[in-house]
Amino acid sequence: MNALTILYQDPHYVAIDKPAGMLVHRTRIAEASEYAMQRLRDQLGRRVYIIHRLDRPTSGVLLFALSPEAARAMCALFESRQVAKKYLAVVRGYTDESGVIDYPLREEKHKEPQQAVTRYRRLATVELDIPVGRYPKARYSLVEAVPETGRMHQIRKHFAHIFHPLVGDTTHGEGRHNRLFRDHFAMERLLLLATELSFSHPYRGNRVTIGAPLPPDVATLFARFSW
Repeated sequence: MNALTILYQDPHYVAIDKPAGMLVHRTRIAEASEYAMQRLRDQLGRRVYIIHRLDRPTSGVLLFALSPEAARAMCALFESRQVAKKYLAVVRGYTDESGVIDYPLREEKHKEPQQAVTRYRRLATVELDIPVGRYPKARYSLVEAVPETGRMHQIRKHFAHIFHPLVGDTTHGEGRHNRLFRDHFAMERLLLLATELSFSHPYRGNRVTIGAPLPPDVATLFARFSW
């Protein structure tokens, strides 16, 4: 069993580079043989405490606390929106150069929609000589997404809402584009990466910025697109 990559560690917190396809913790609604929380606990030989979550298919920076007190302190920063999060995503079509998606999201069917805001900027585009549906070519954008709120599947739902669904999203995306990436680039994962987490340390007061590198398969794809 490969060890998780640790991106940051101090006496209070530890951040890992969560692989795509790994659940954060054990859940009744999804079966899996390994979980990030349990793997990290076994790797460090001590308990770890969940602060936030990443979707199972999303990779990147995932932060844990090393005590209940540290978890409460960091959760308070998340709840008051004092933690900056950055993601990279590959989406269908050419997005605007930048924008704000302000669209309330319903996390559960019986609950009212809650405020959800995502800012984004387009970093690059690519046009592929591969027909999709009635179009002779396929176009995609690489975007940096900065969610100001933390709703379930927020980035995935927001880009689907503006008709630029994420590539590899089997829930909110578009099957034809997912198949194109599987068939032509052997890319079966969701192209959403939590690349950076930044916060003022609750105990030390300094600004901490934790970054995750591109996974090798994604780096190869981006190089192929000259991104």
